[in-house]
Amino acid sequence: MRIIGGTHRGTTLAAVGEGDLAAHLRPTSDRVRESLFNVLQGGRFGDPVSGARVLDLFAGTGALGLEALSRGASHVTFVDSGRVAQKLIRENVAKLRRAQDTTLIAAEASKLPQGTPCGLVFLDPPYGQDLGGKALTAAREAGWIAPGALVVWEEARAQIAPRGFTGLDQRRYGDTWITFLRAQE
Repeated sequence: MRIIGGTHRGTTLAAVGEGDLAAHLRPTSDRVRESLFNVLQGGRFGDPVSGARVLDLFAGTGALGLEALSRGASHVTFVDSGRVAQKLIRENVAKLRRAQDTTLIAAEASKLPQGTPCGLVFLDPPYGQDLGGKALTAAREAGWIAPGALVVWEEARAQIAPRGFTGLDQRRYGDTWITFLRAQE
């Protein structure tokens, strides 16, 4: 797993490894990440990355948020409750020397403290556990999602926009569906 583009292009990230401790982690593949960022930076959604404050829910290794930093985002807040994920995020942030541009919140994505509004949100919950909508609602209620924010939701199937969000597009990459949503004003 590596950073695909931007200032940290080619940097290899700390790997998930094997075994029971890492079994719940499912990093977004390089191919899907590259396709996703091609869509994000292709102009259809404006320029949601440059200068953005990013919220990375169910962050795992932090690859999505770190890719956004590499491509010009100003700050990323990573949220993950798993100890293995938190360790990997810390290692990857240190490897890129971006500690000043990141925050790690060790919490369930559906139980966030009050936060600073973000214009770009990555949502990559464990597949098939119905956690994404709950996390998105909690993040909005806690002030993490700016009006008009772009939400990128990765799941095993296409998602329907929950209340307060508008569906924009859906893309399939093998077993992965990416649903793009806009937070309503």
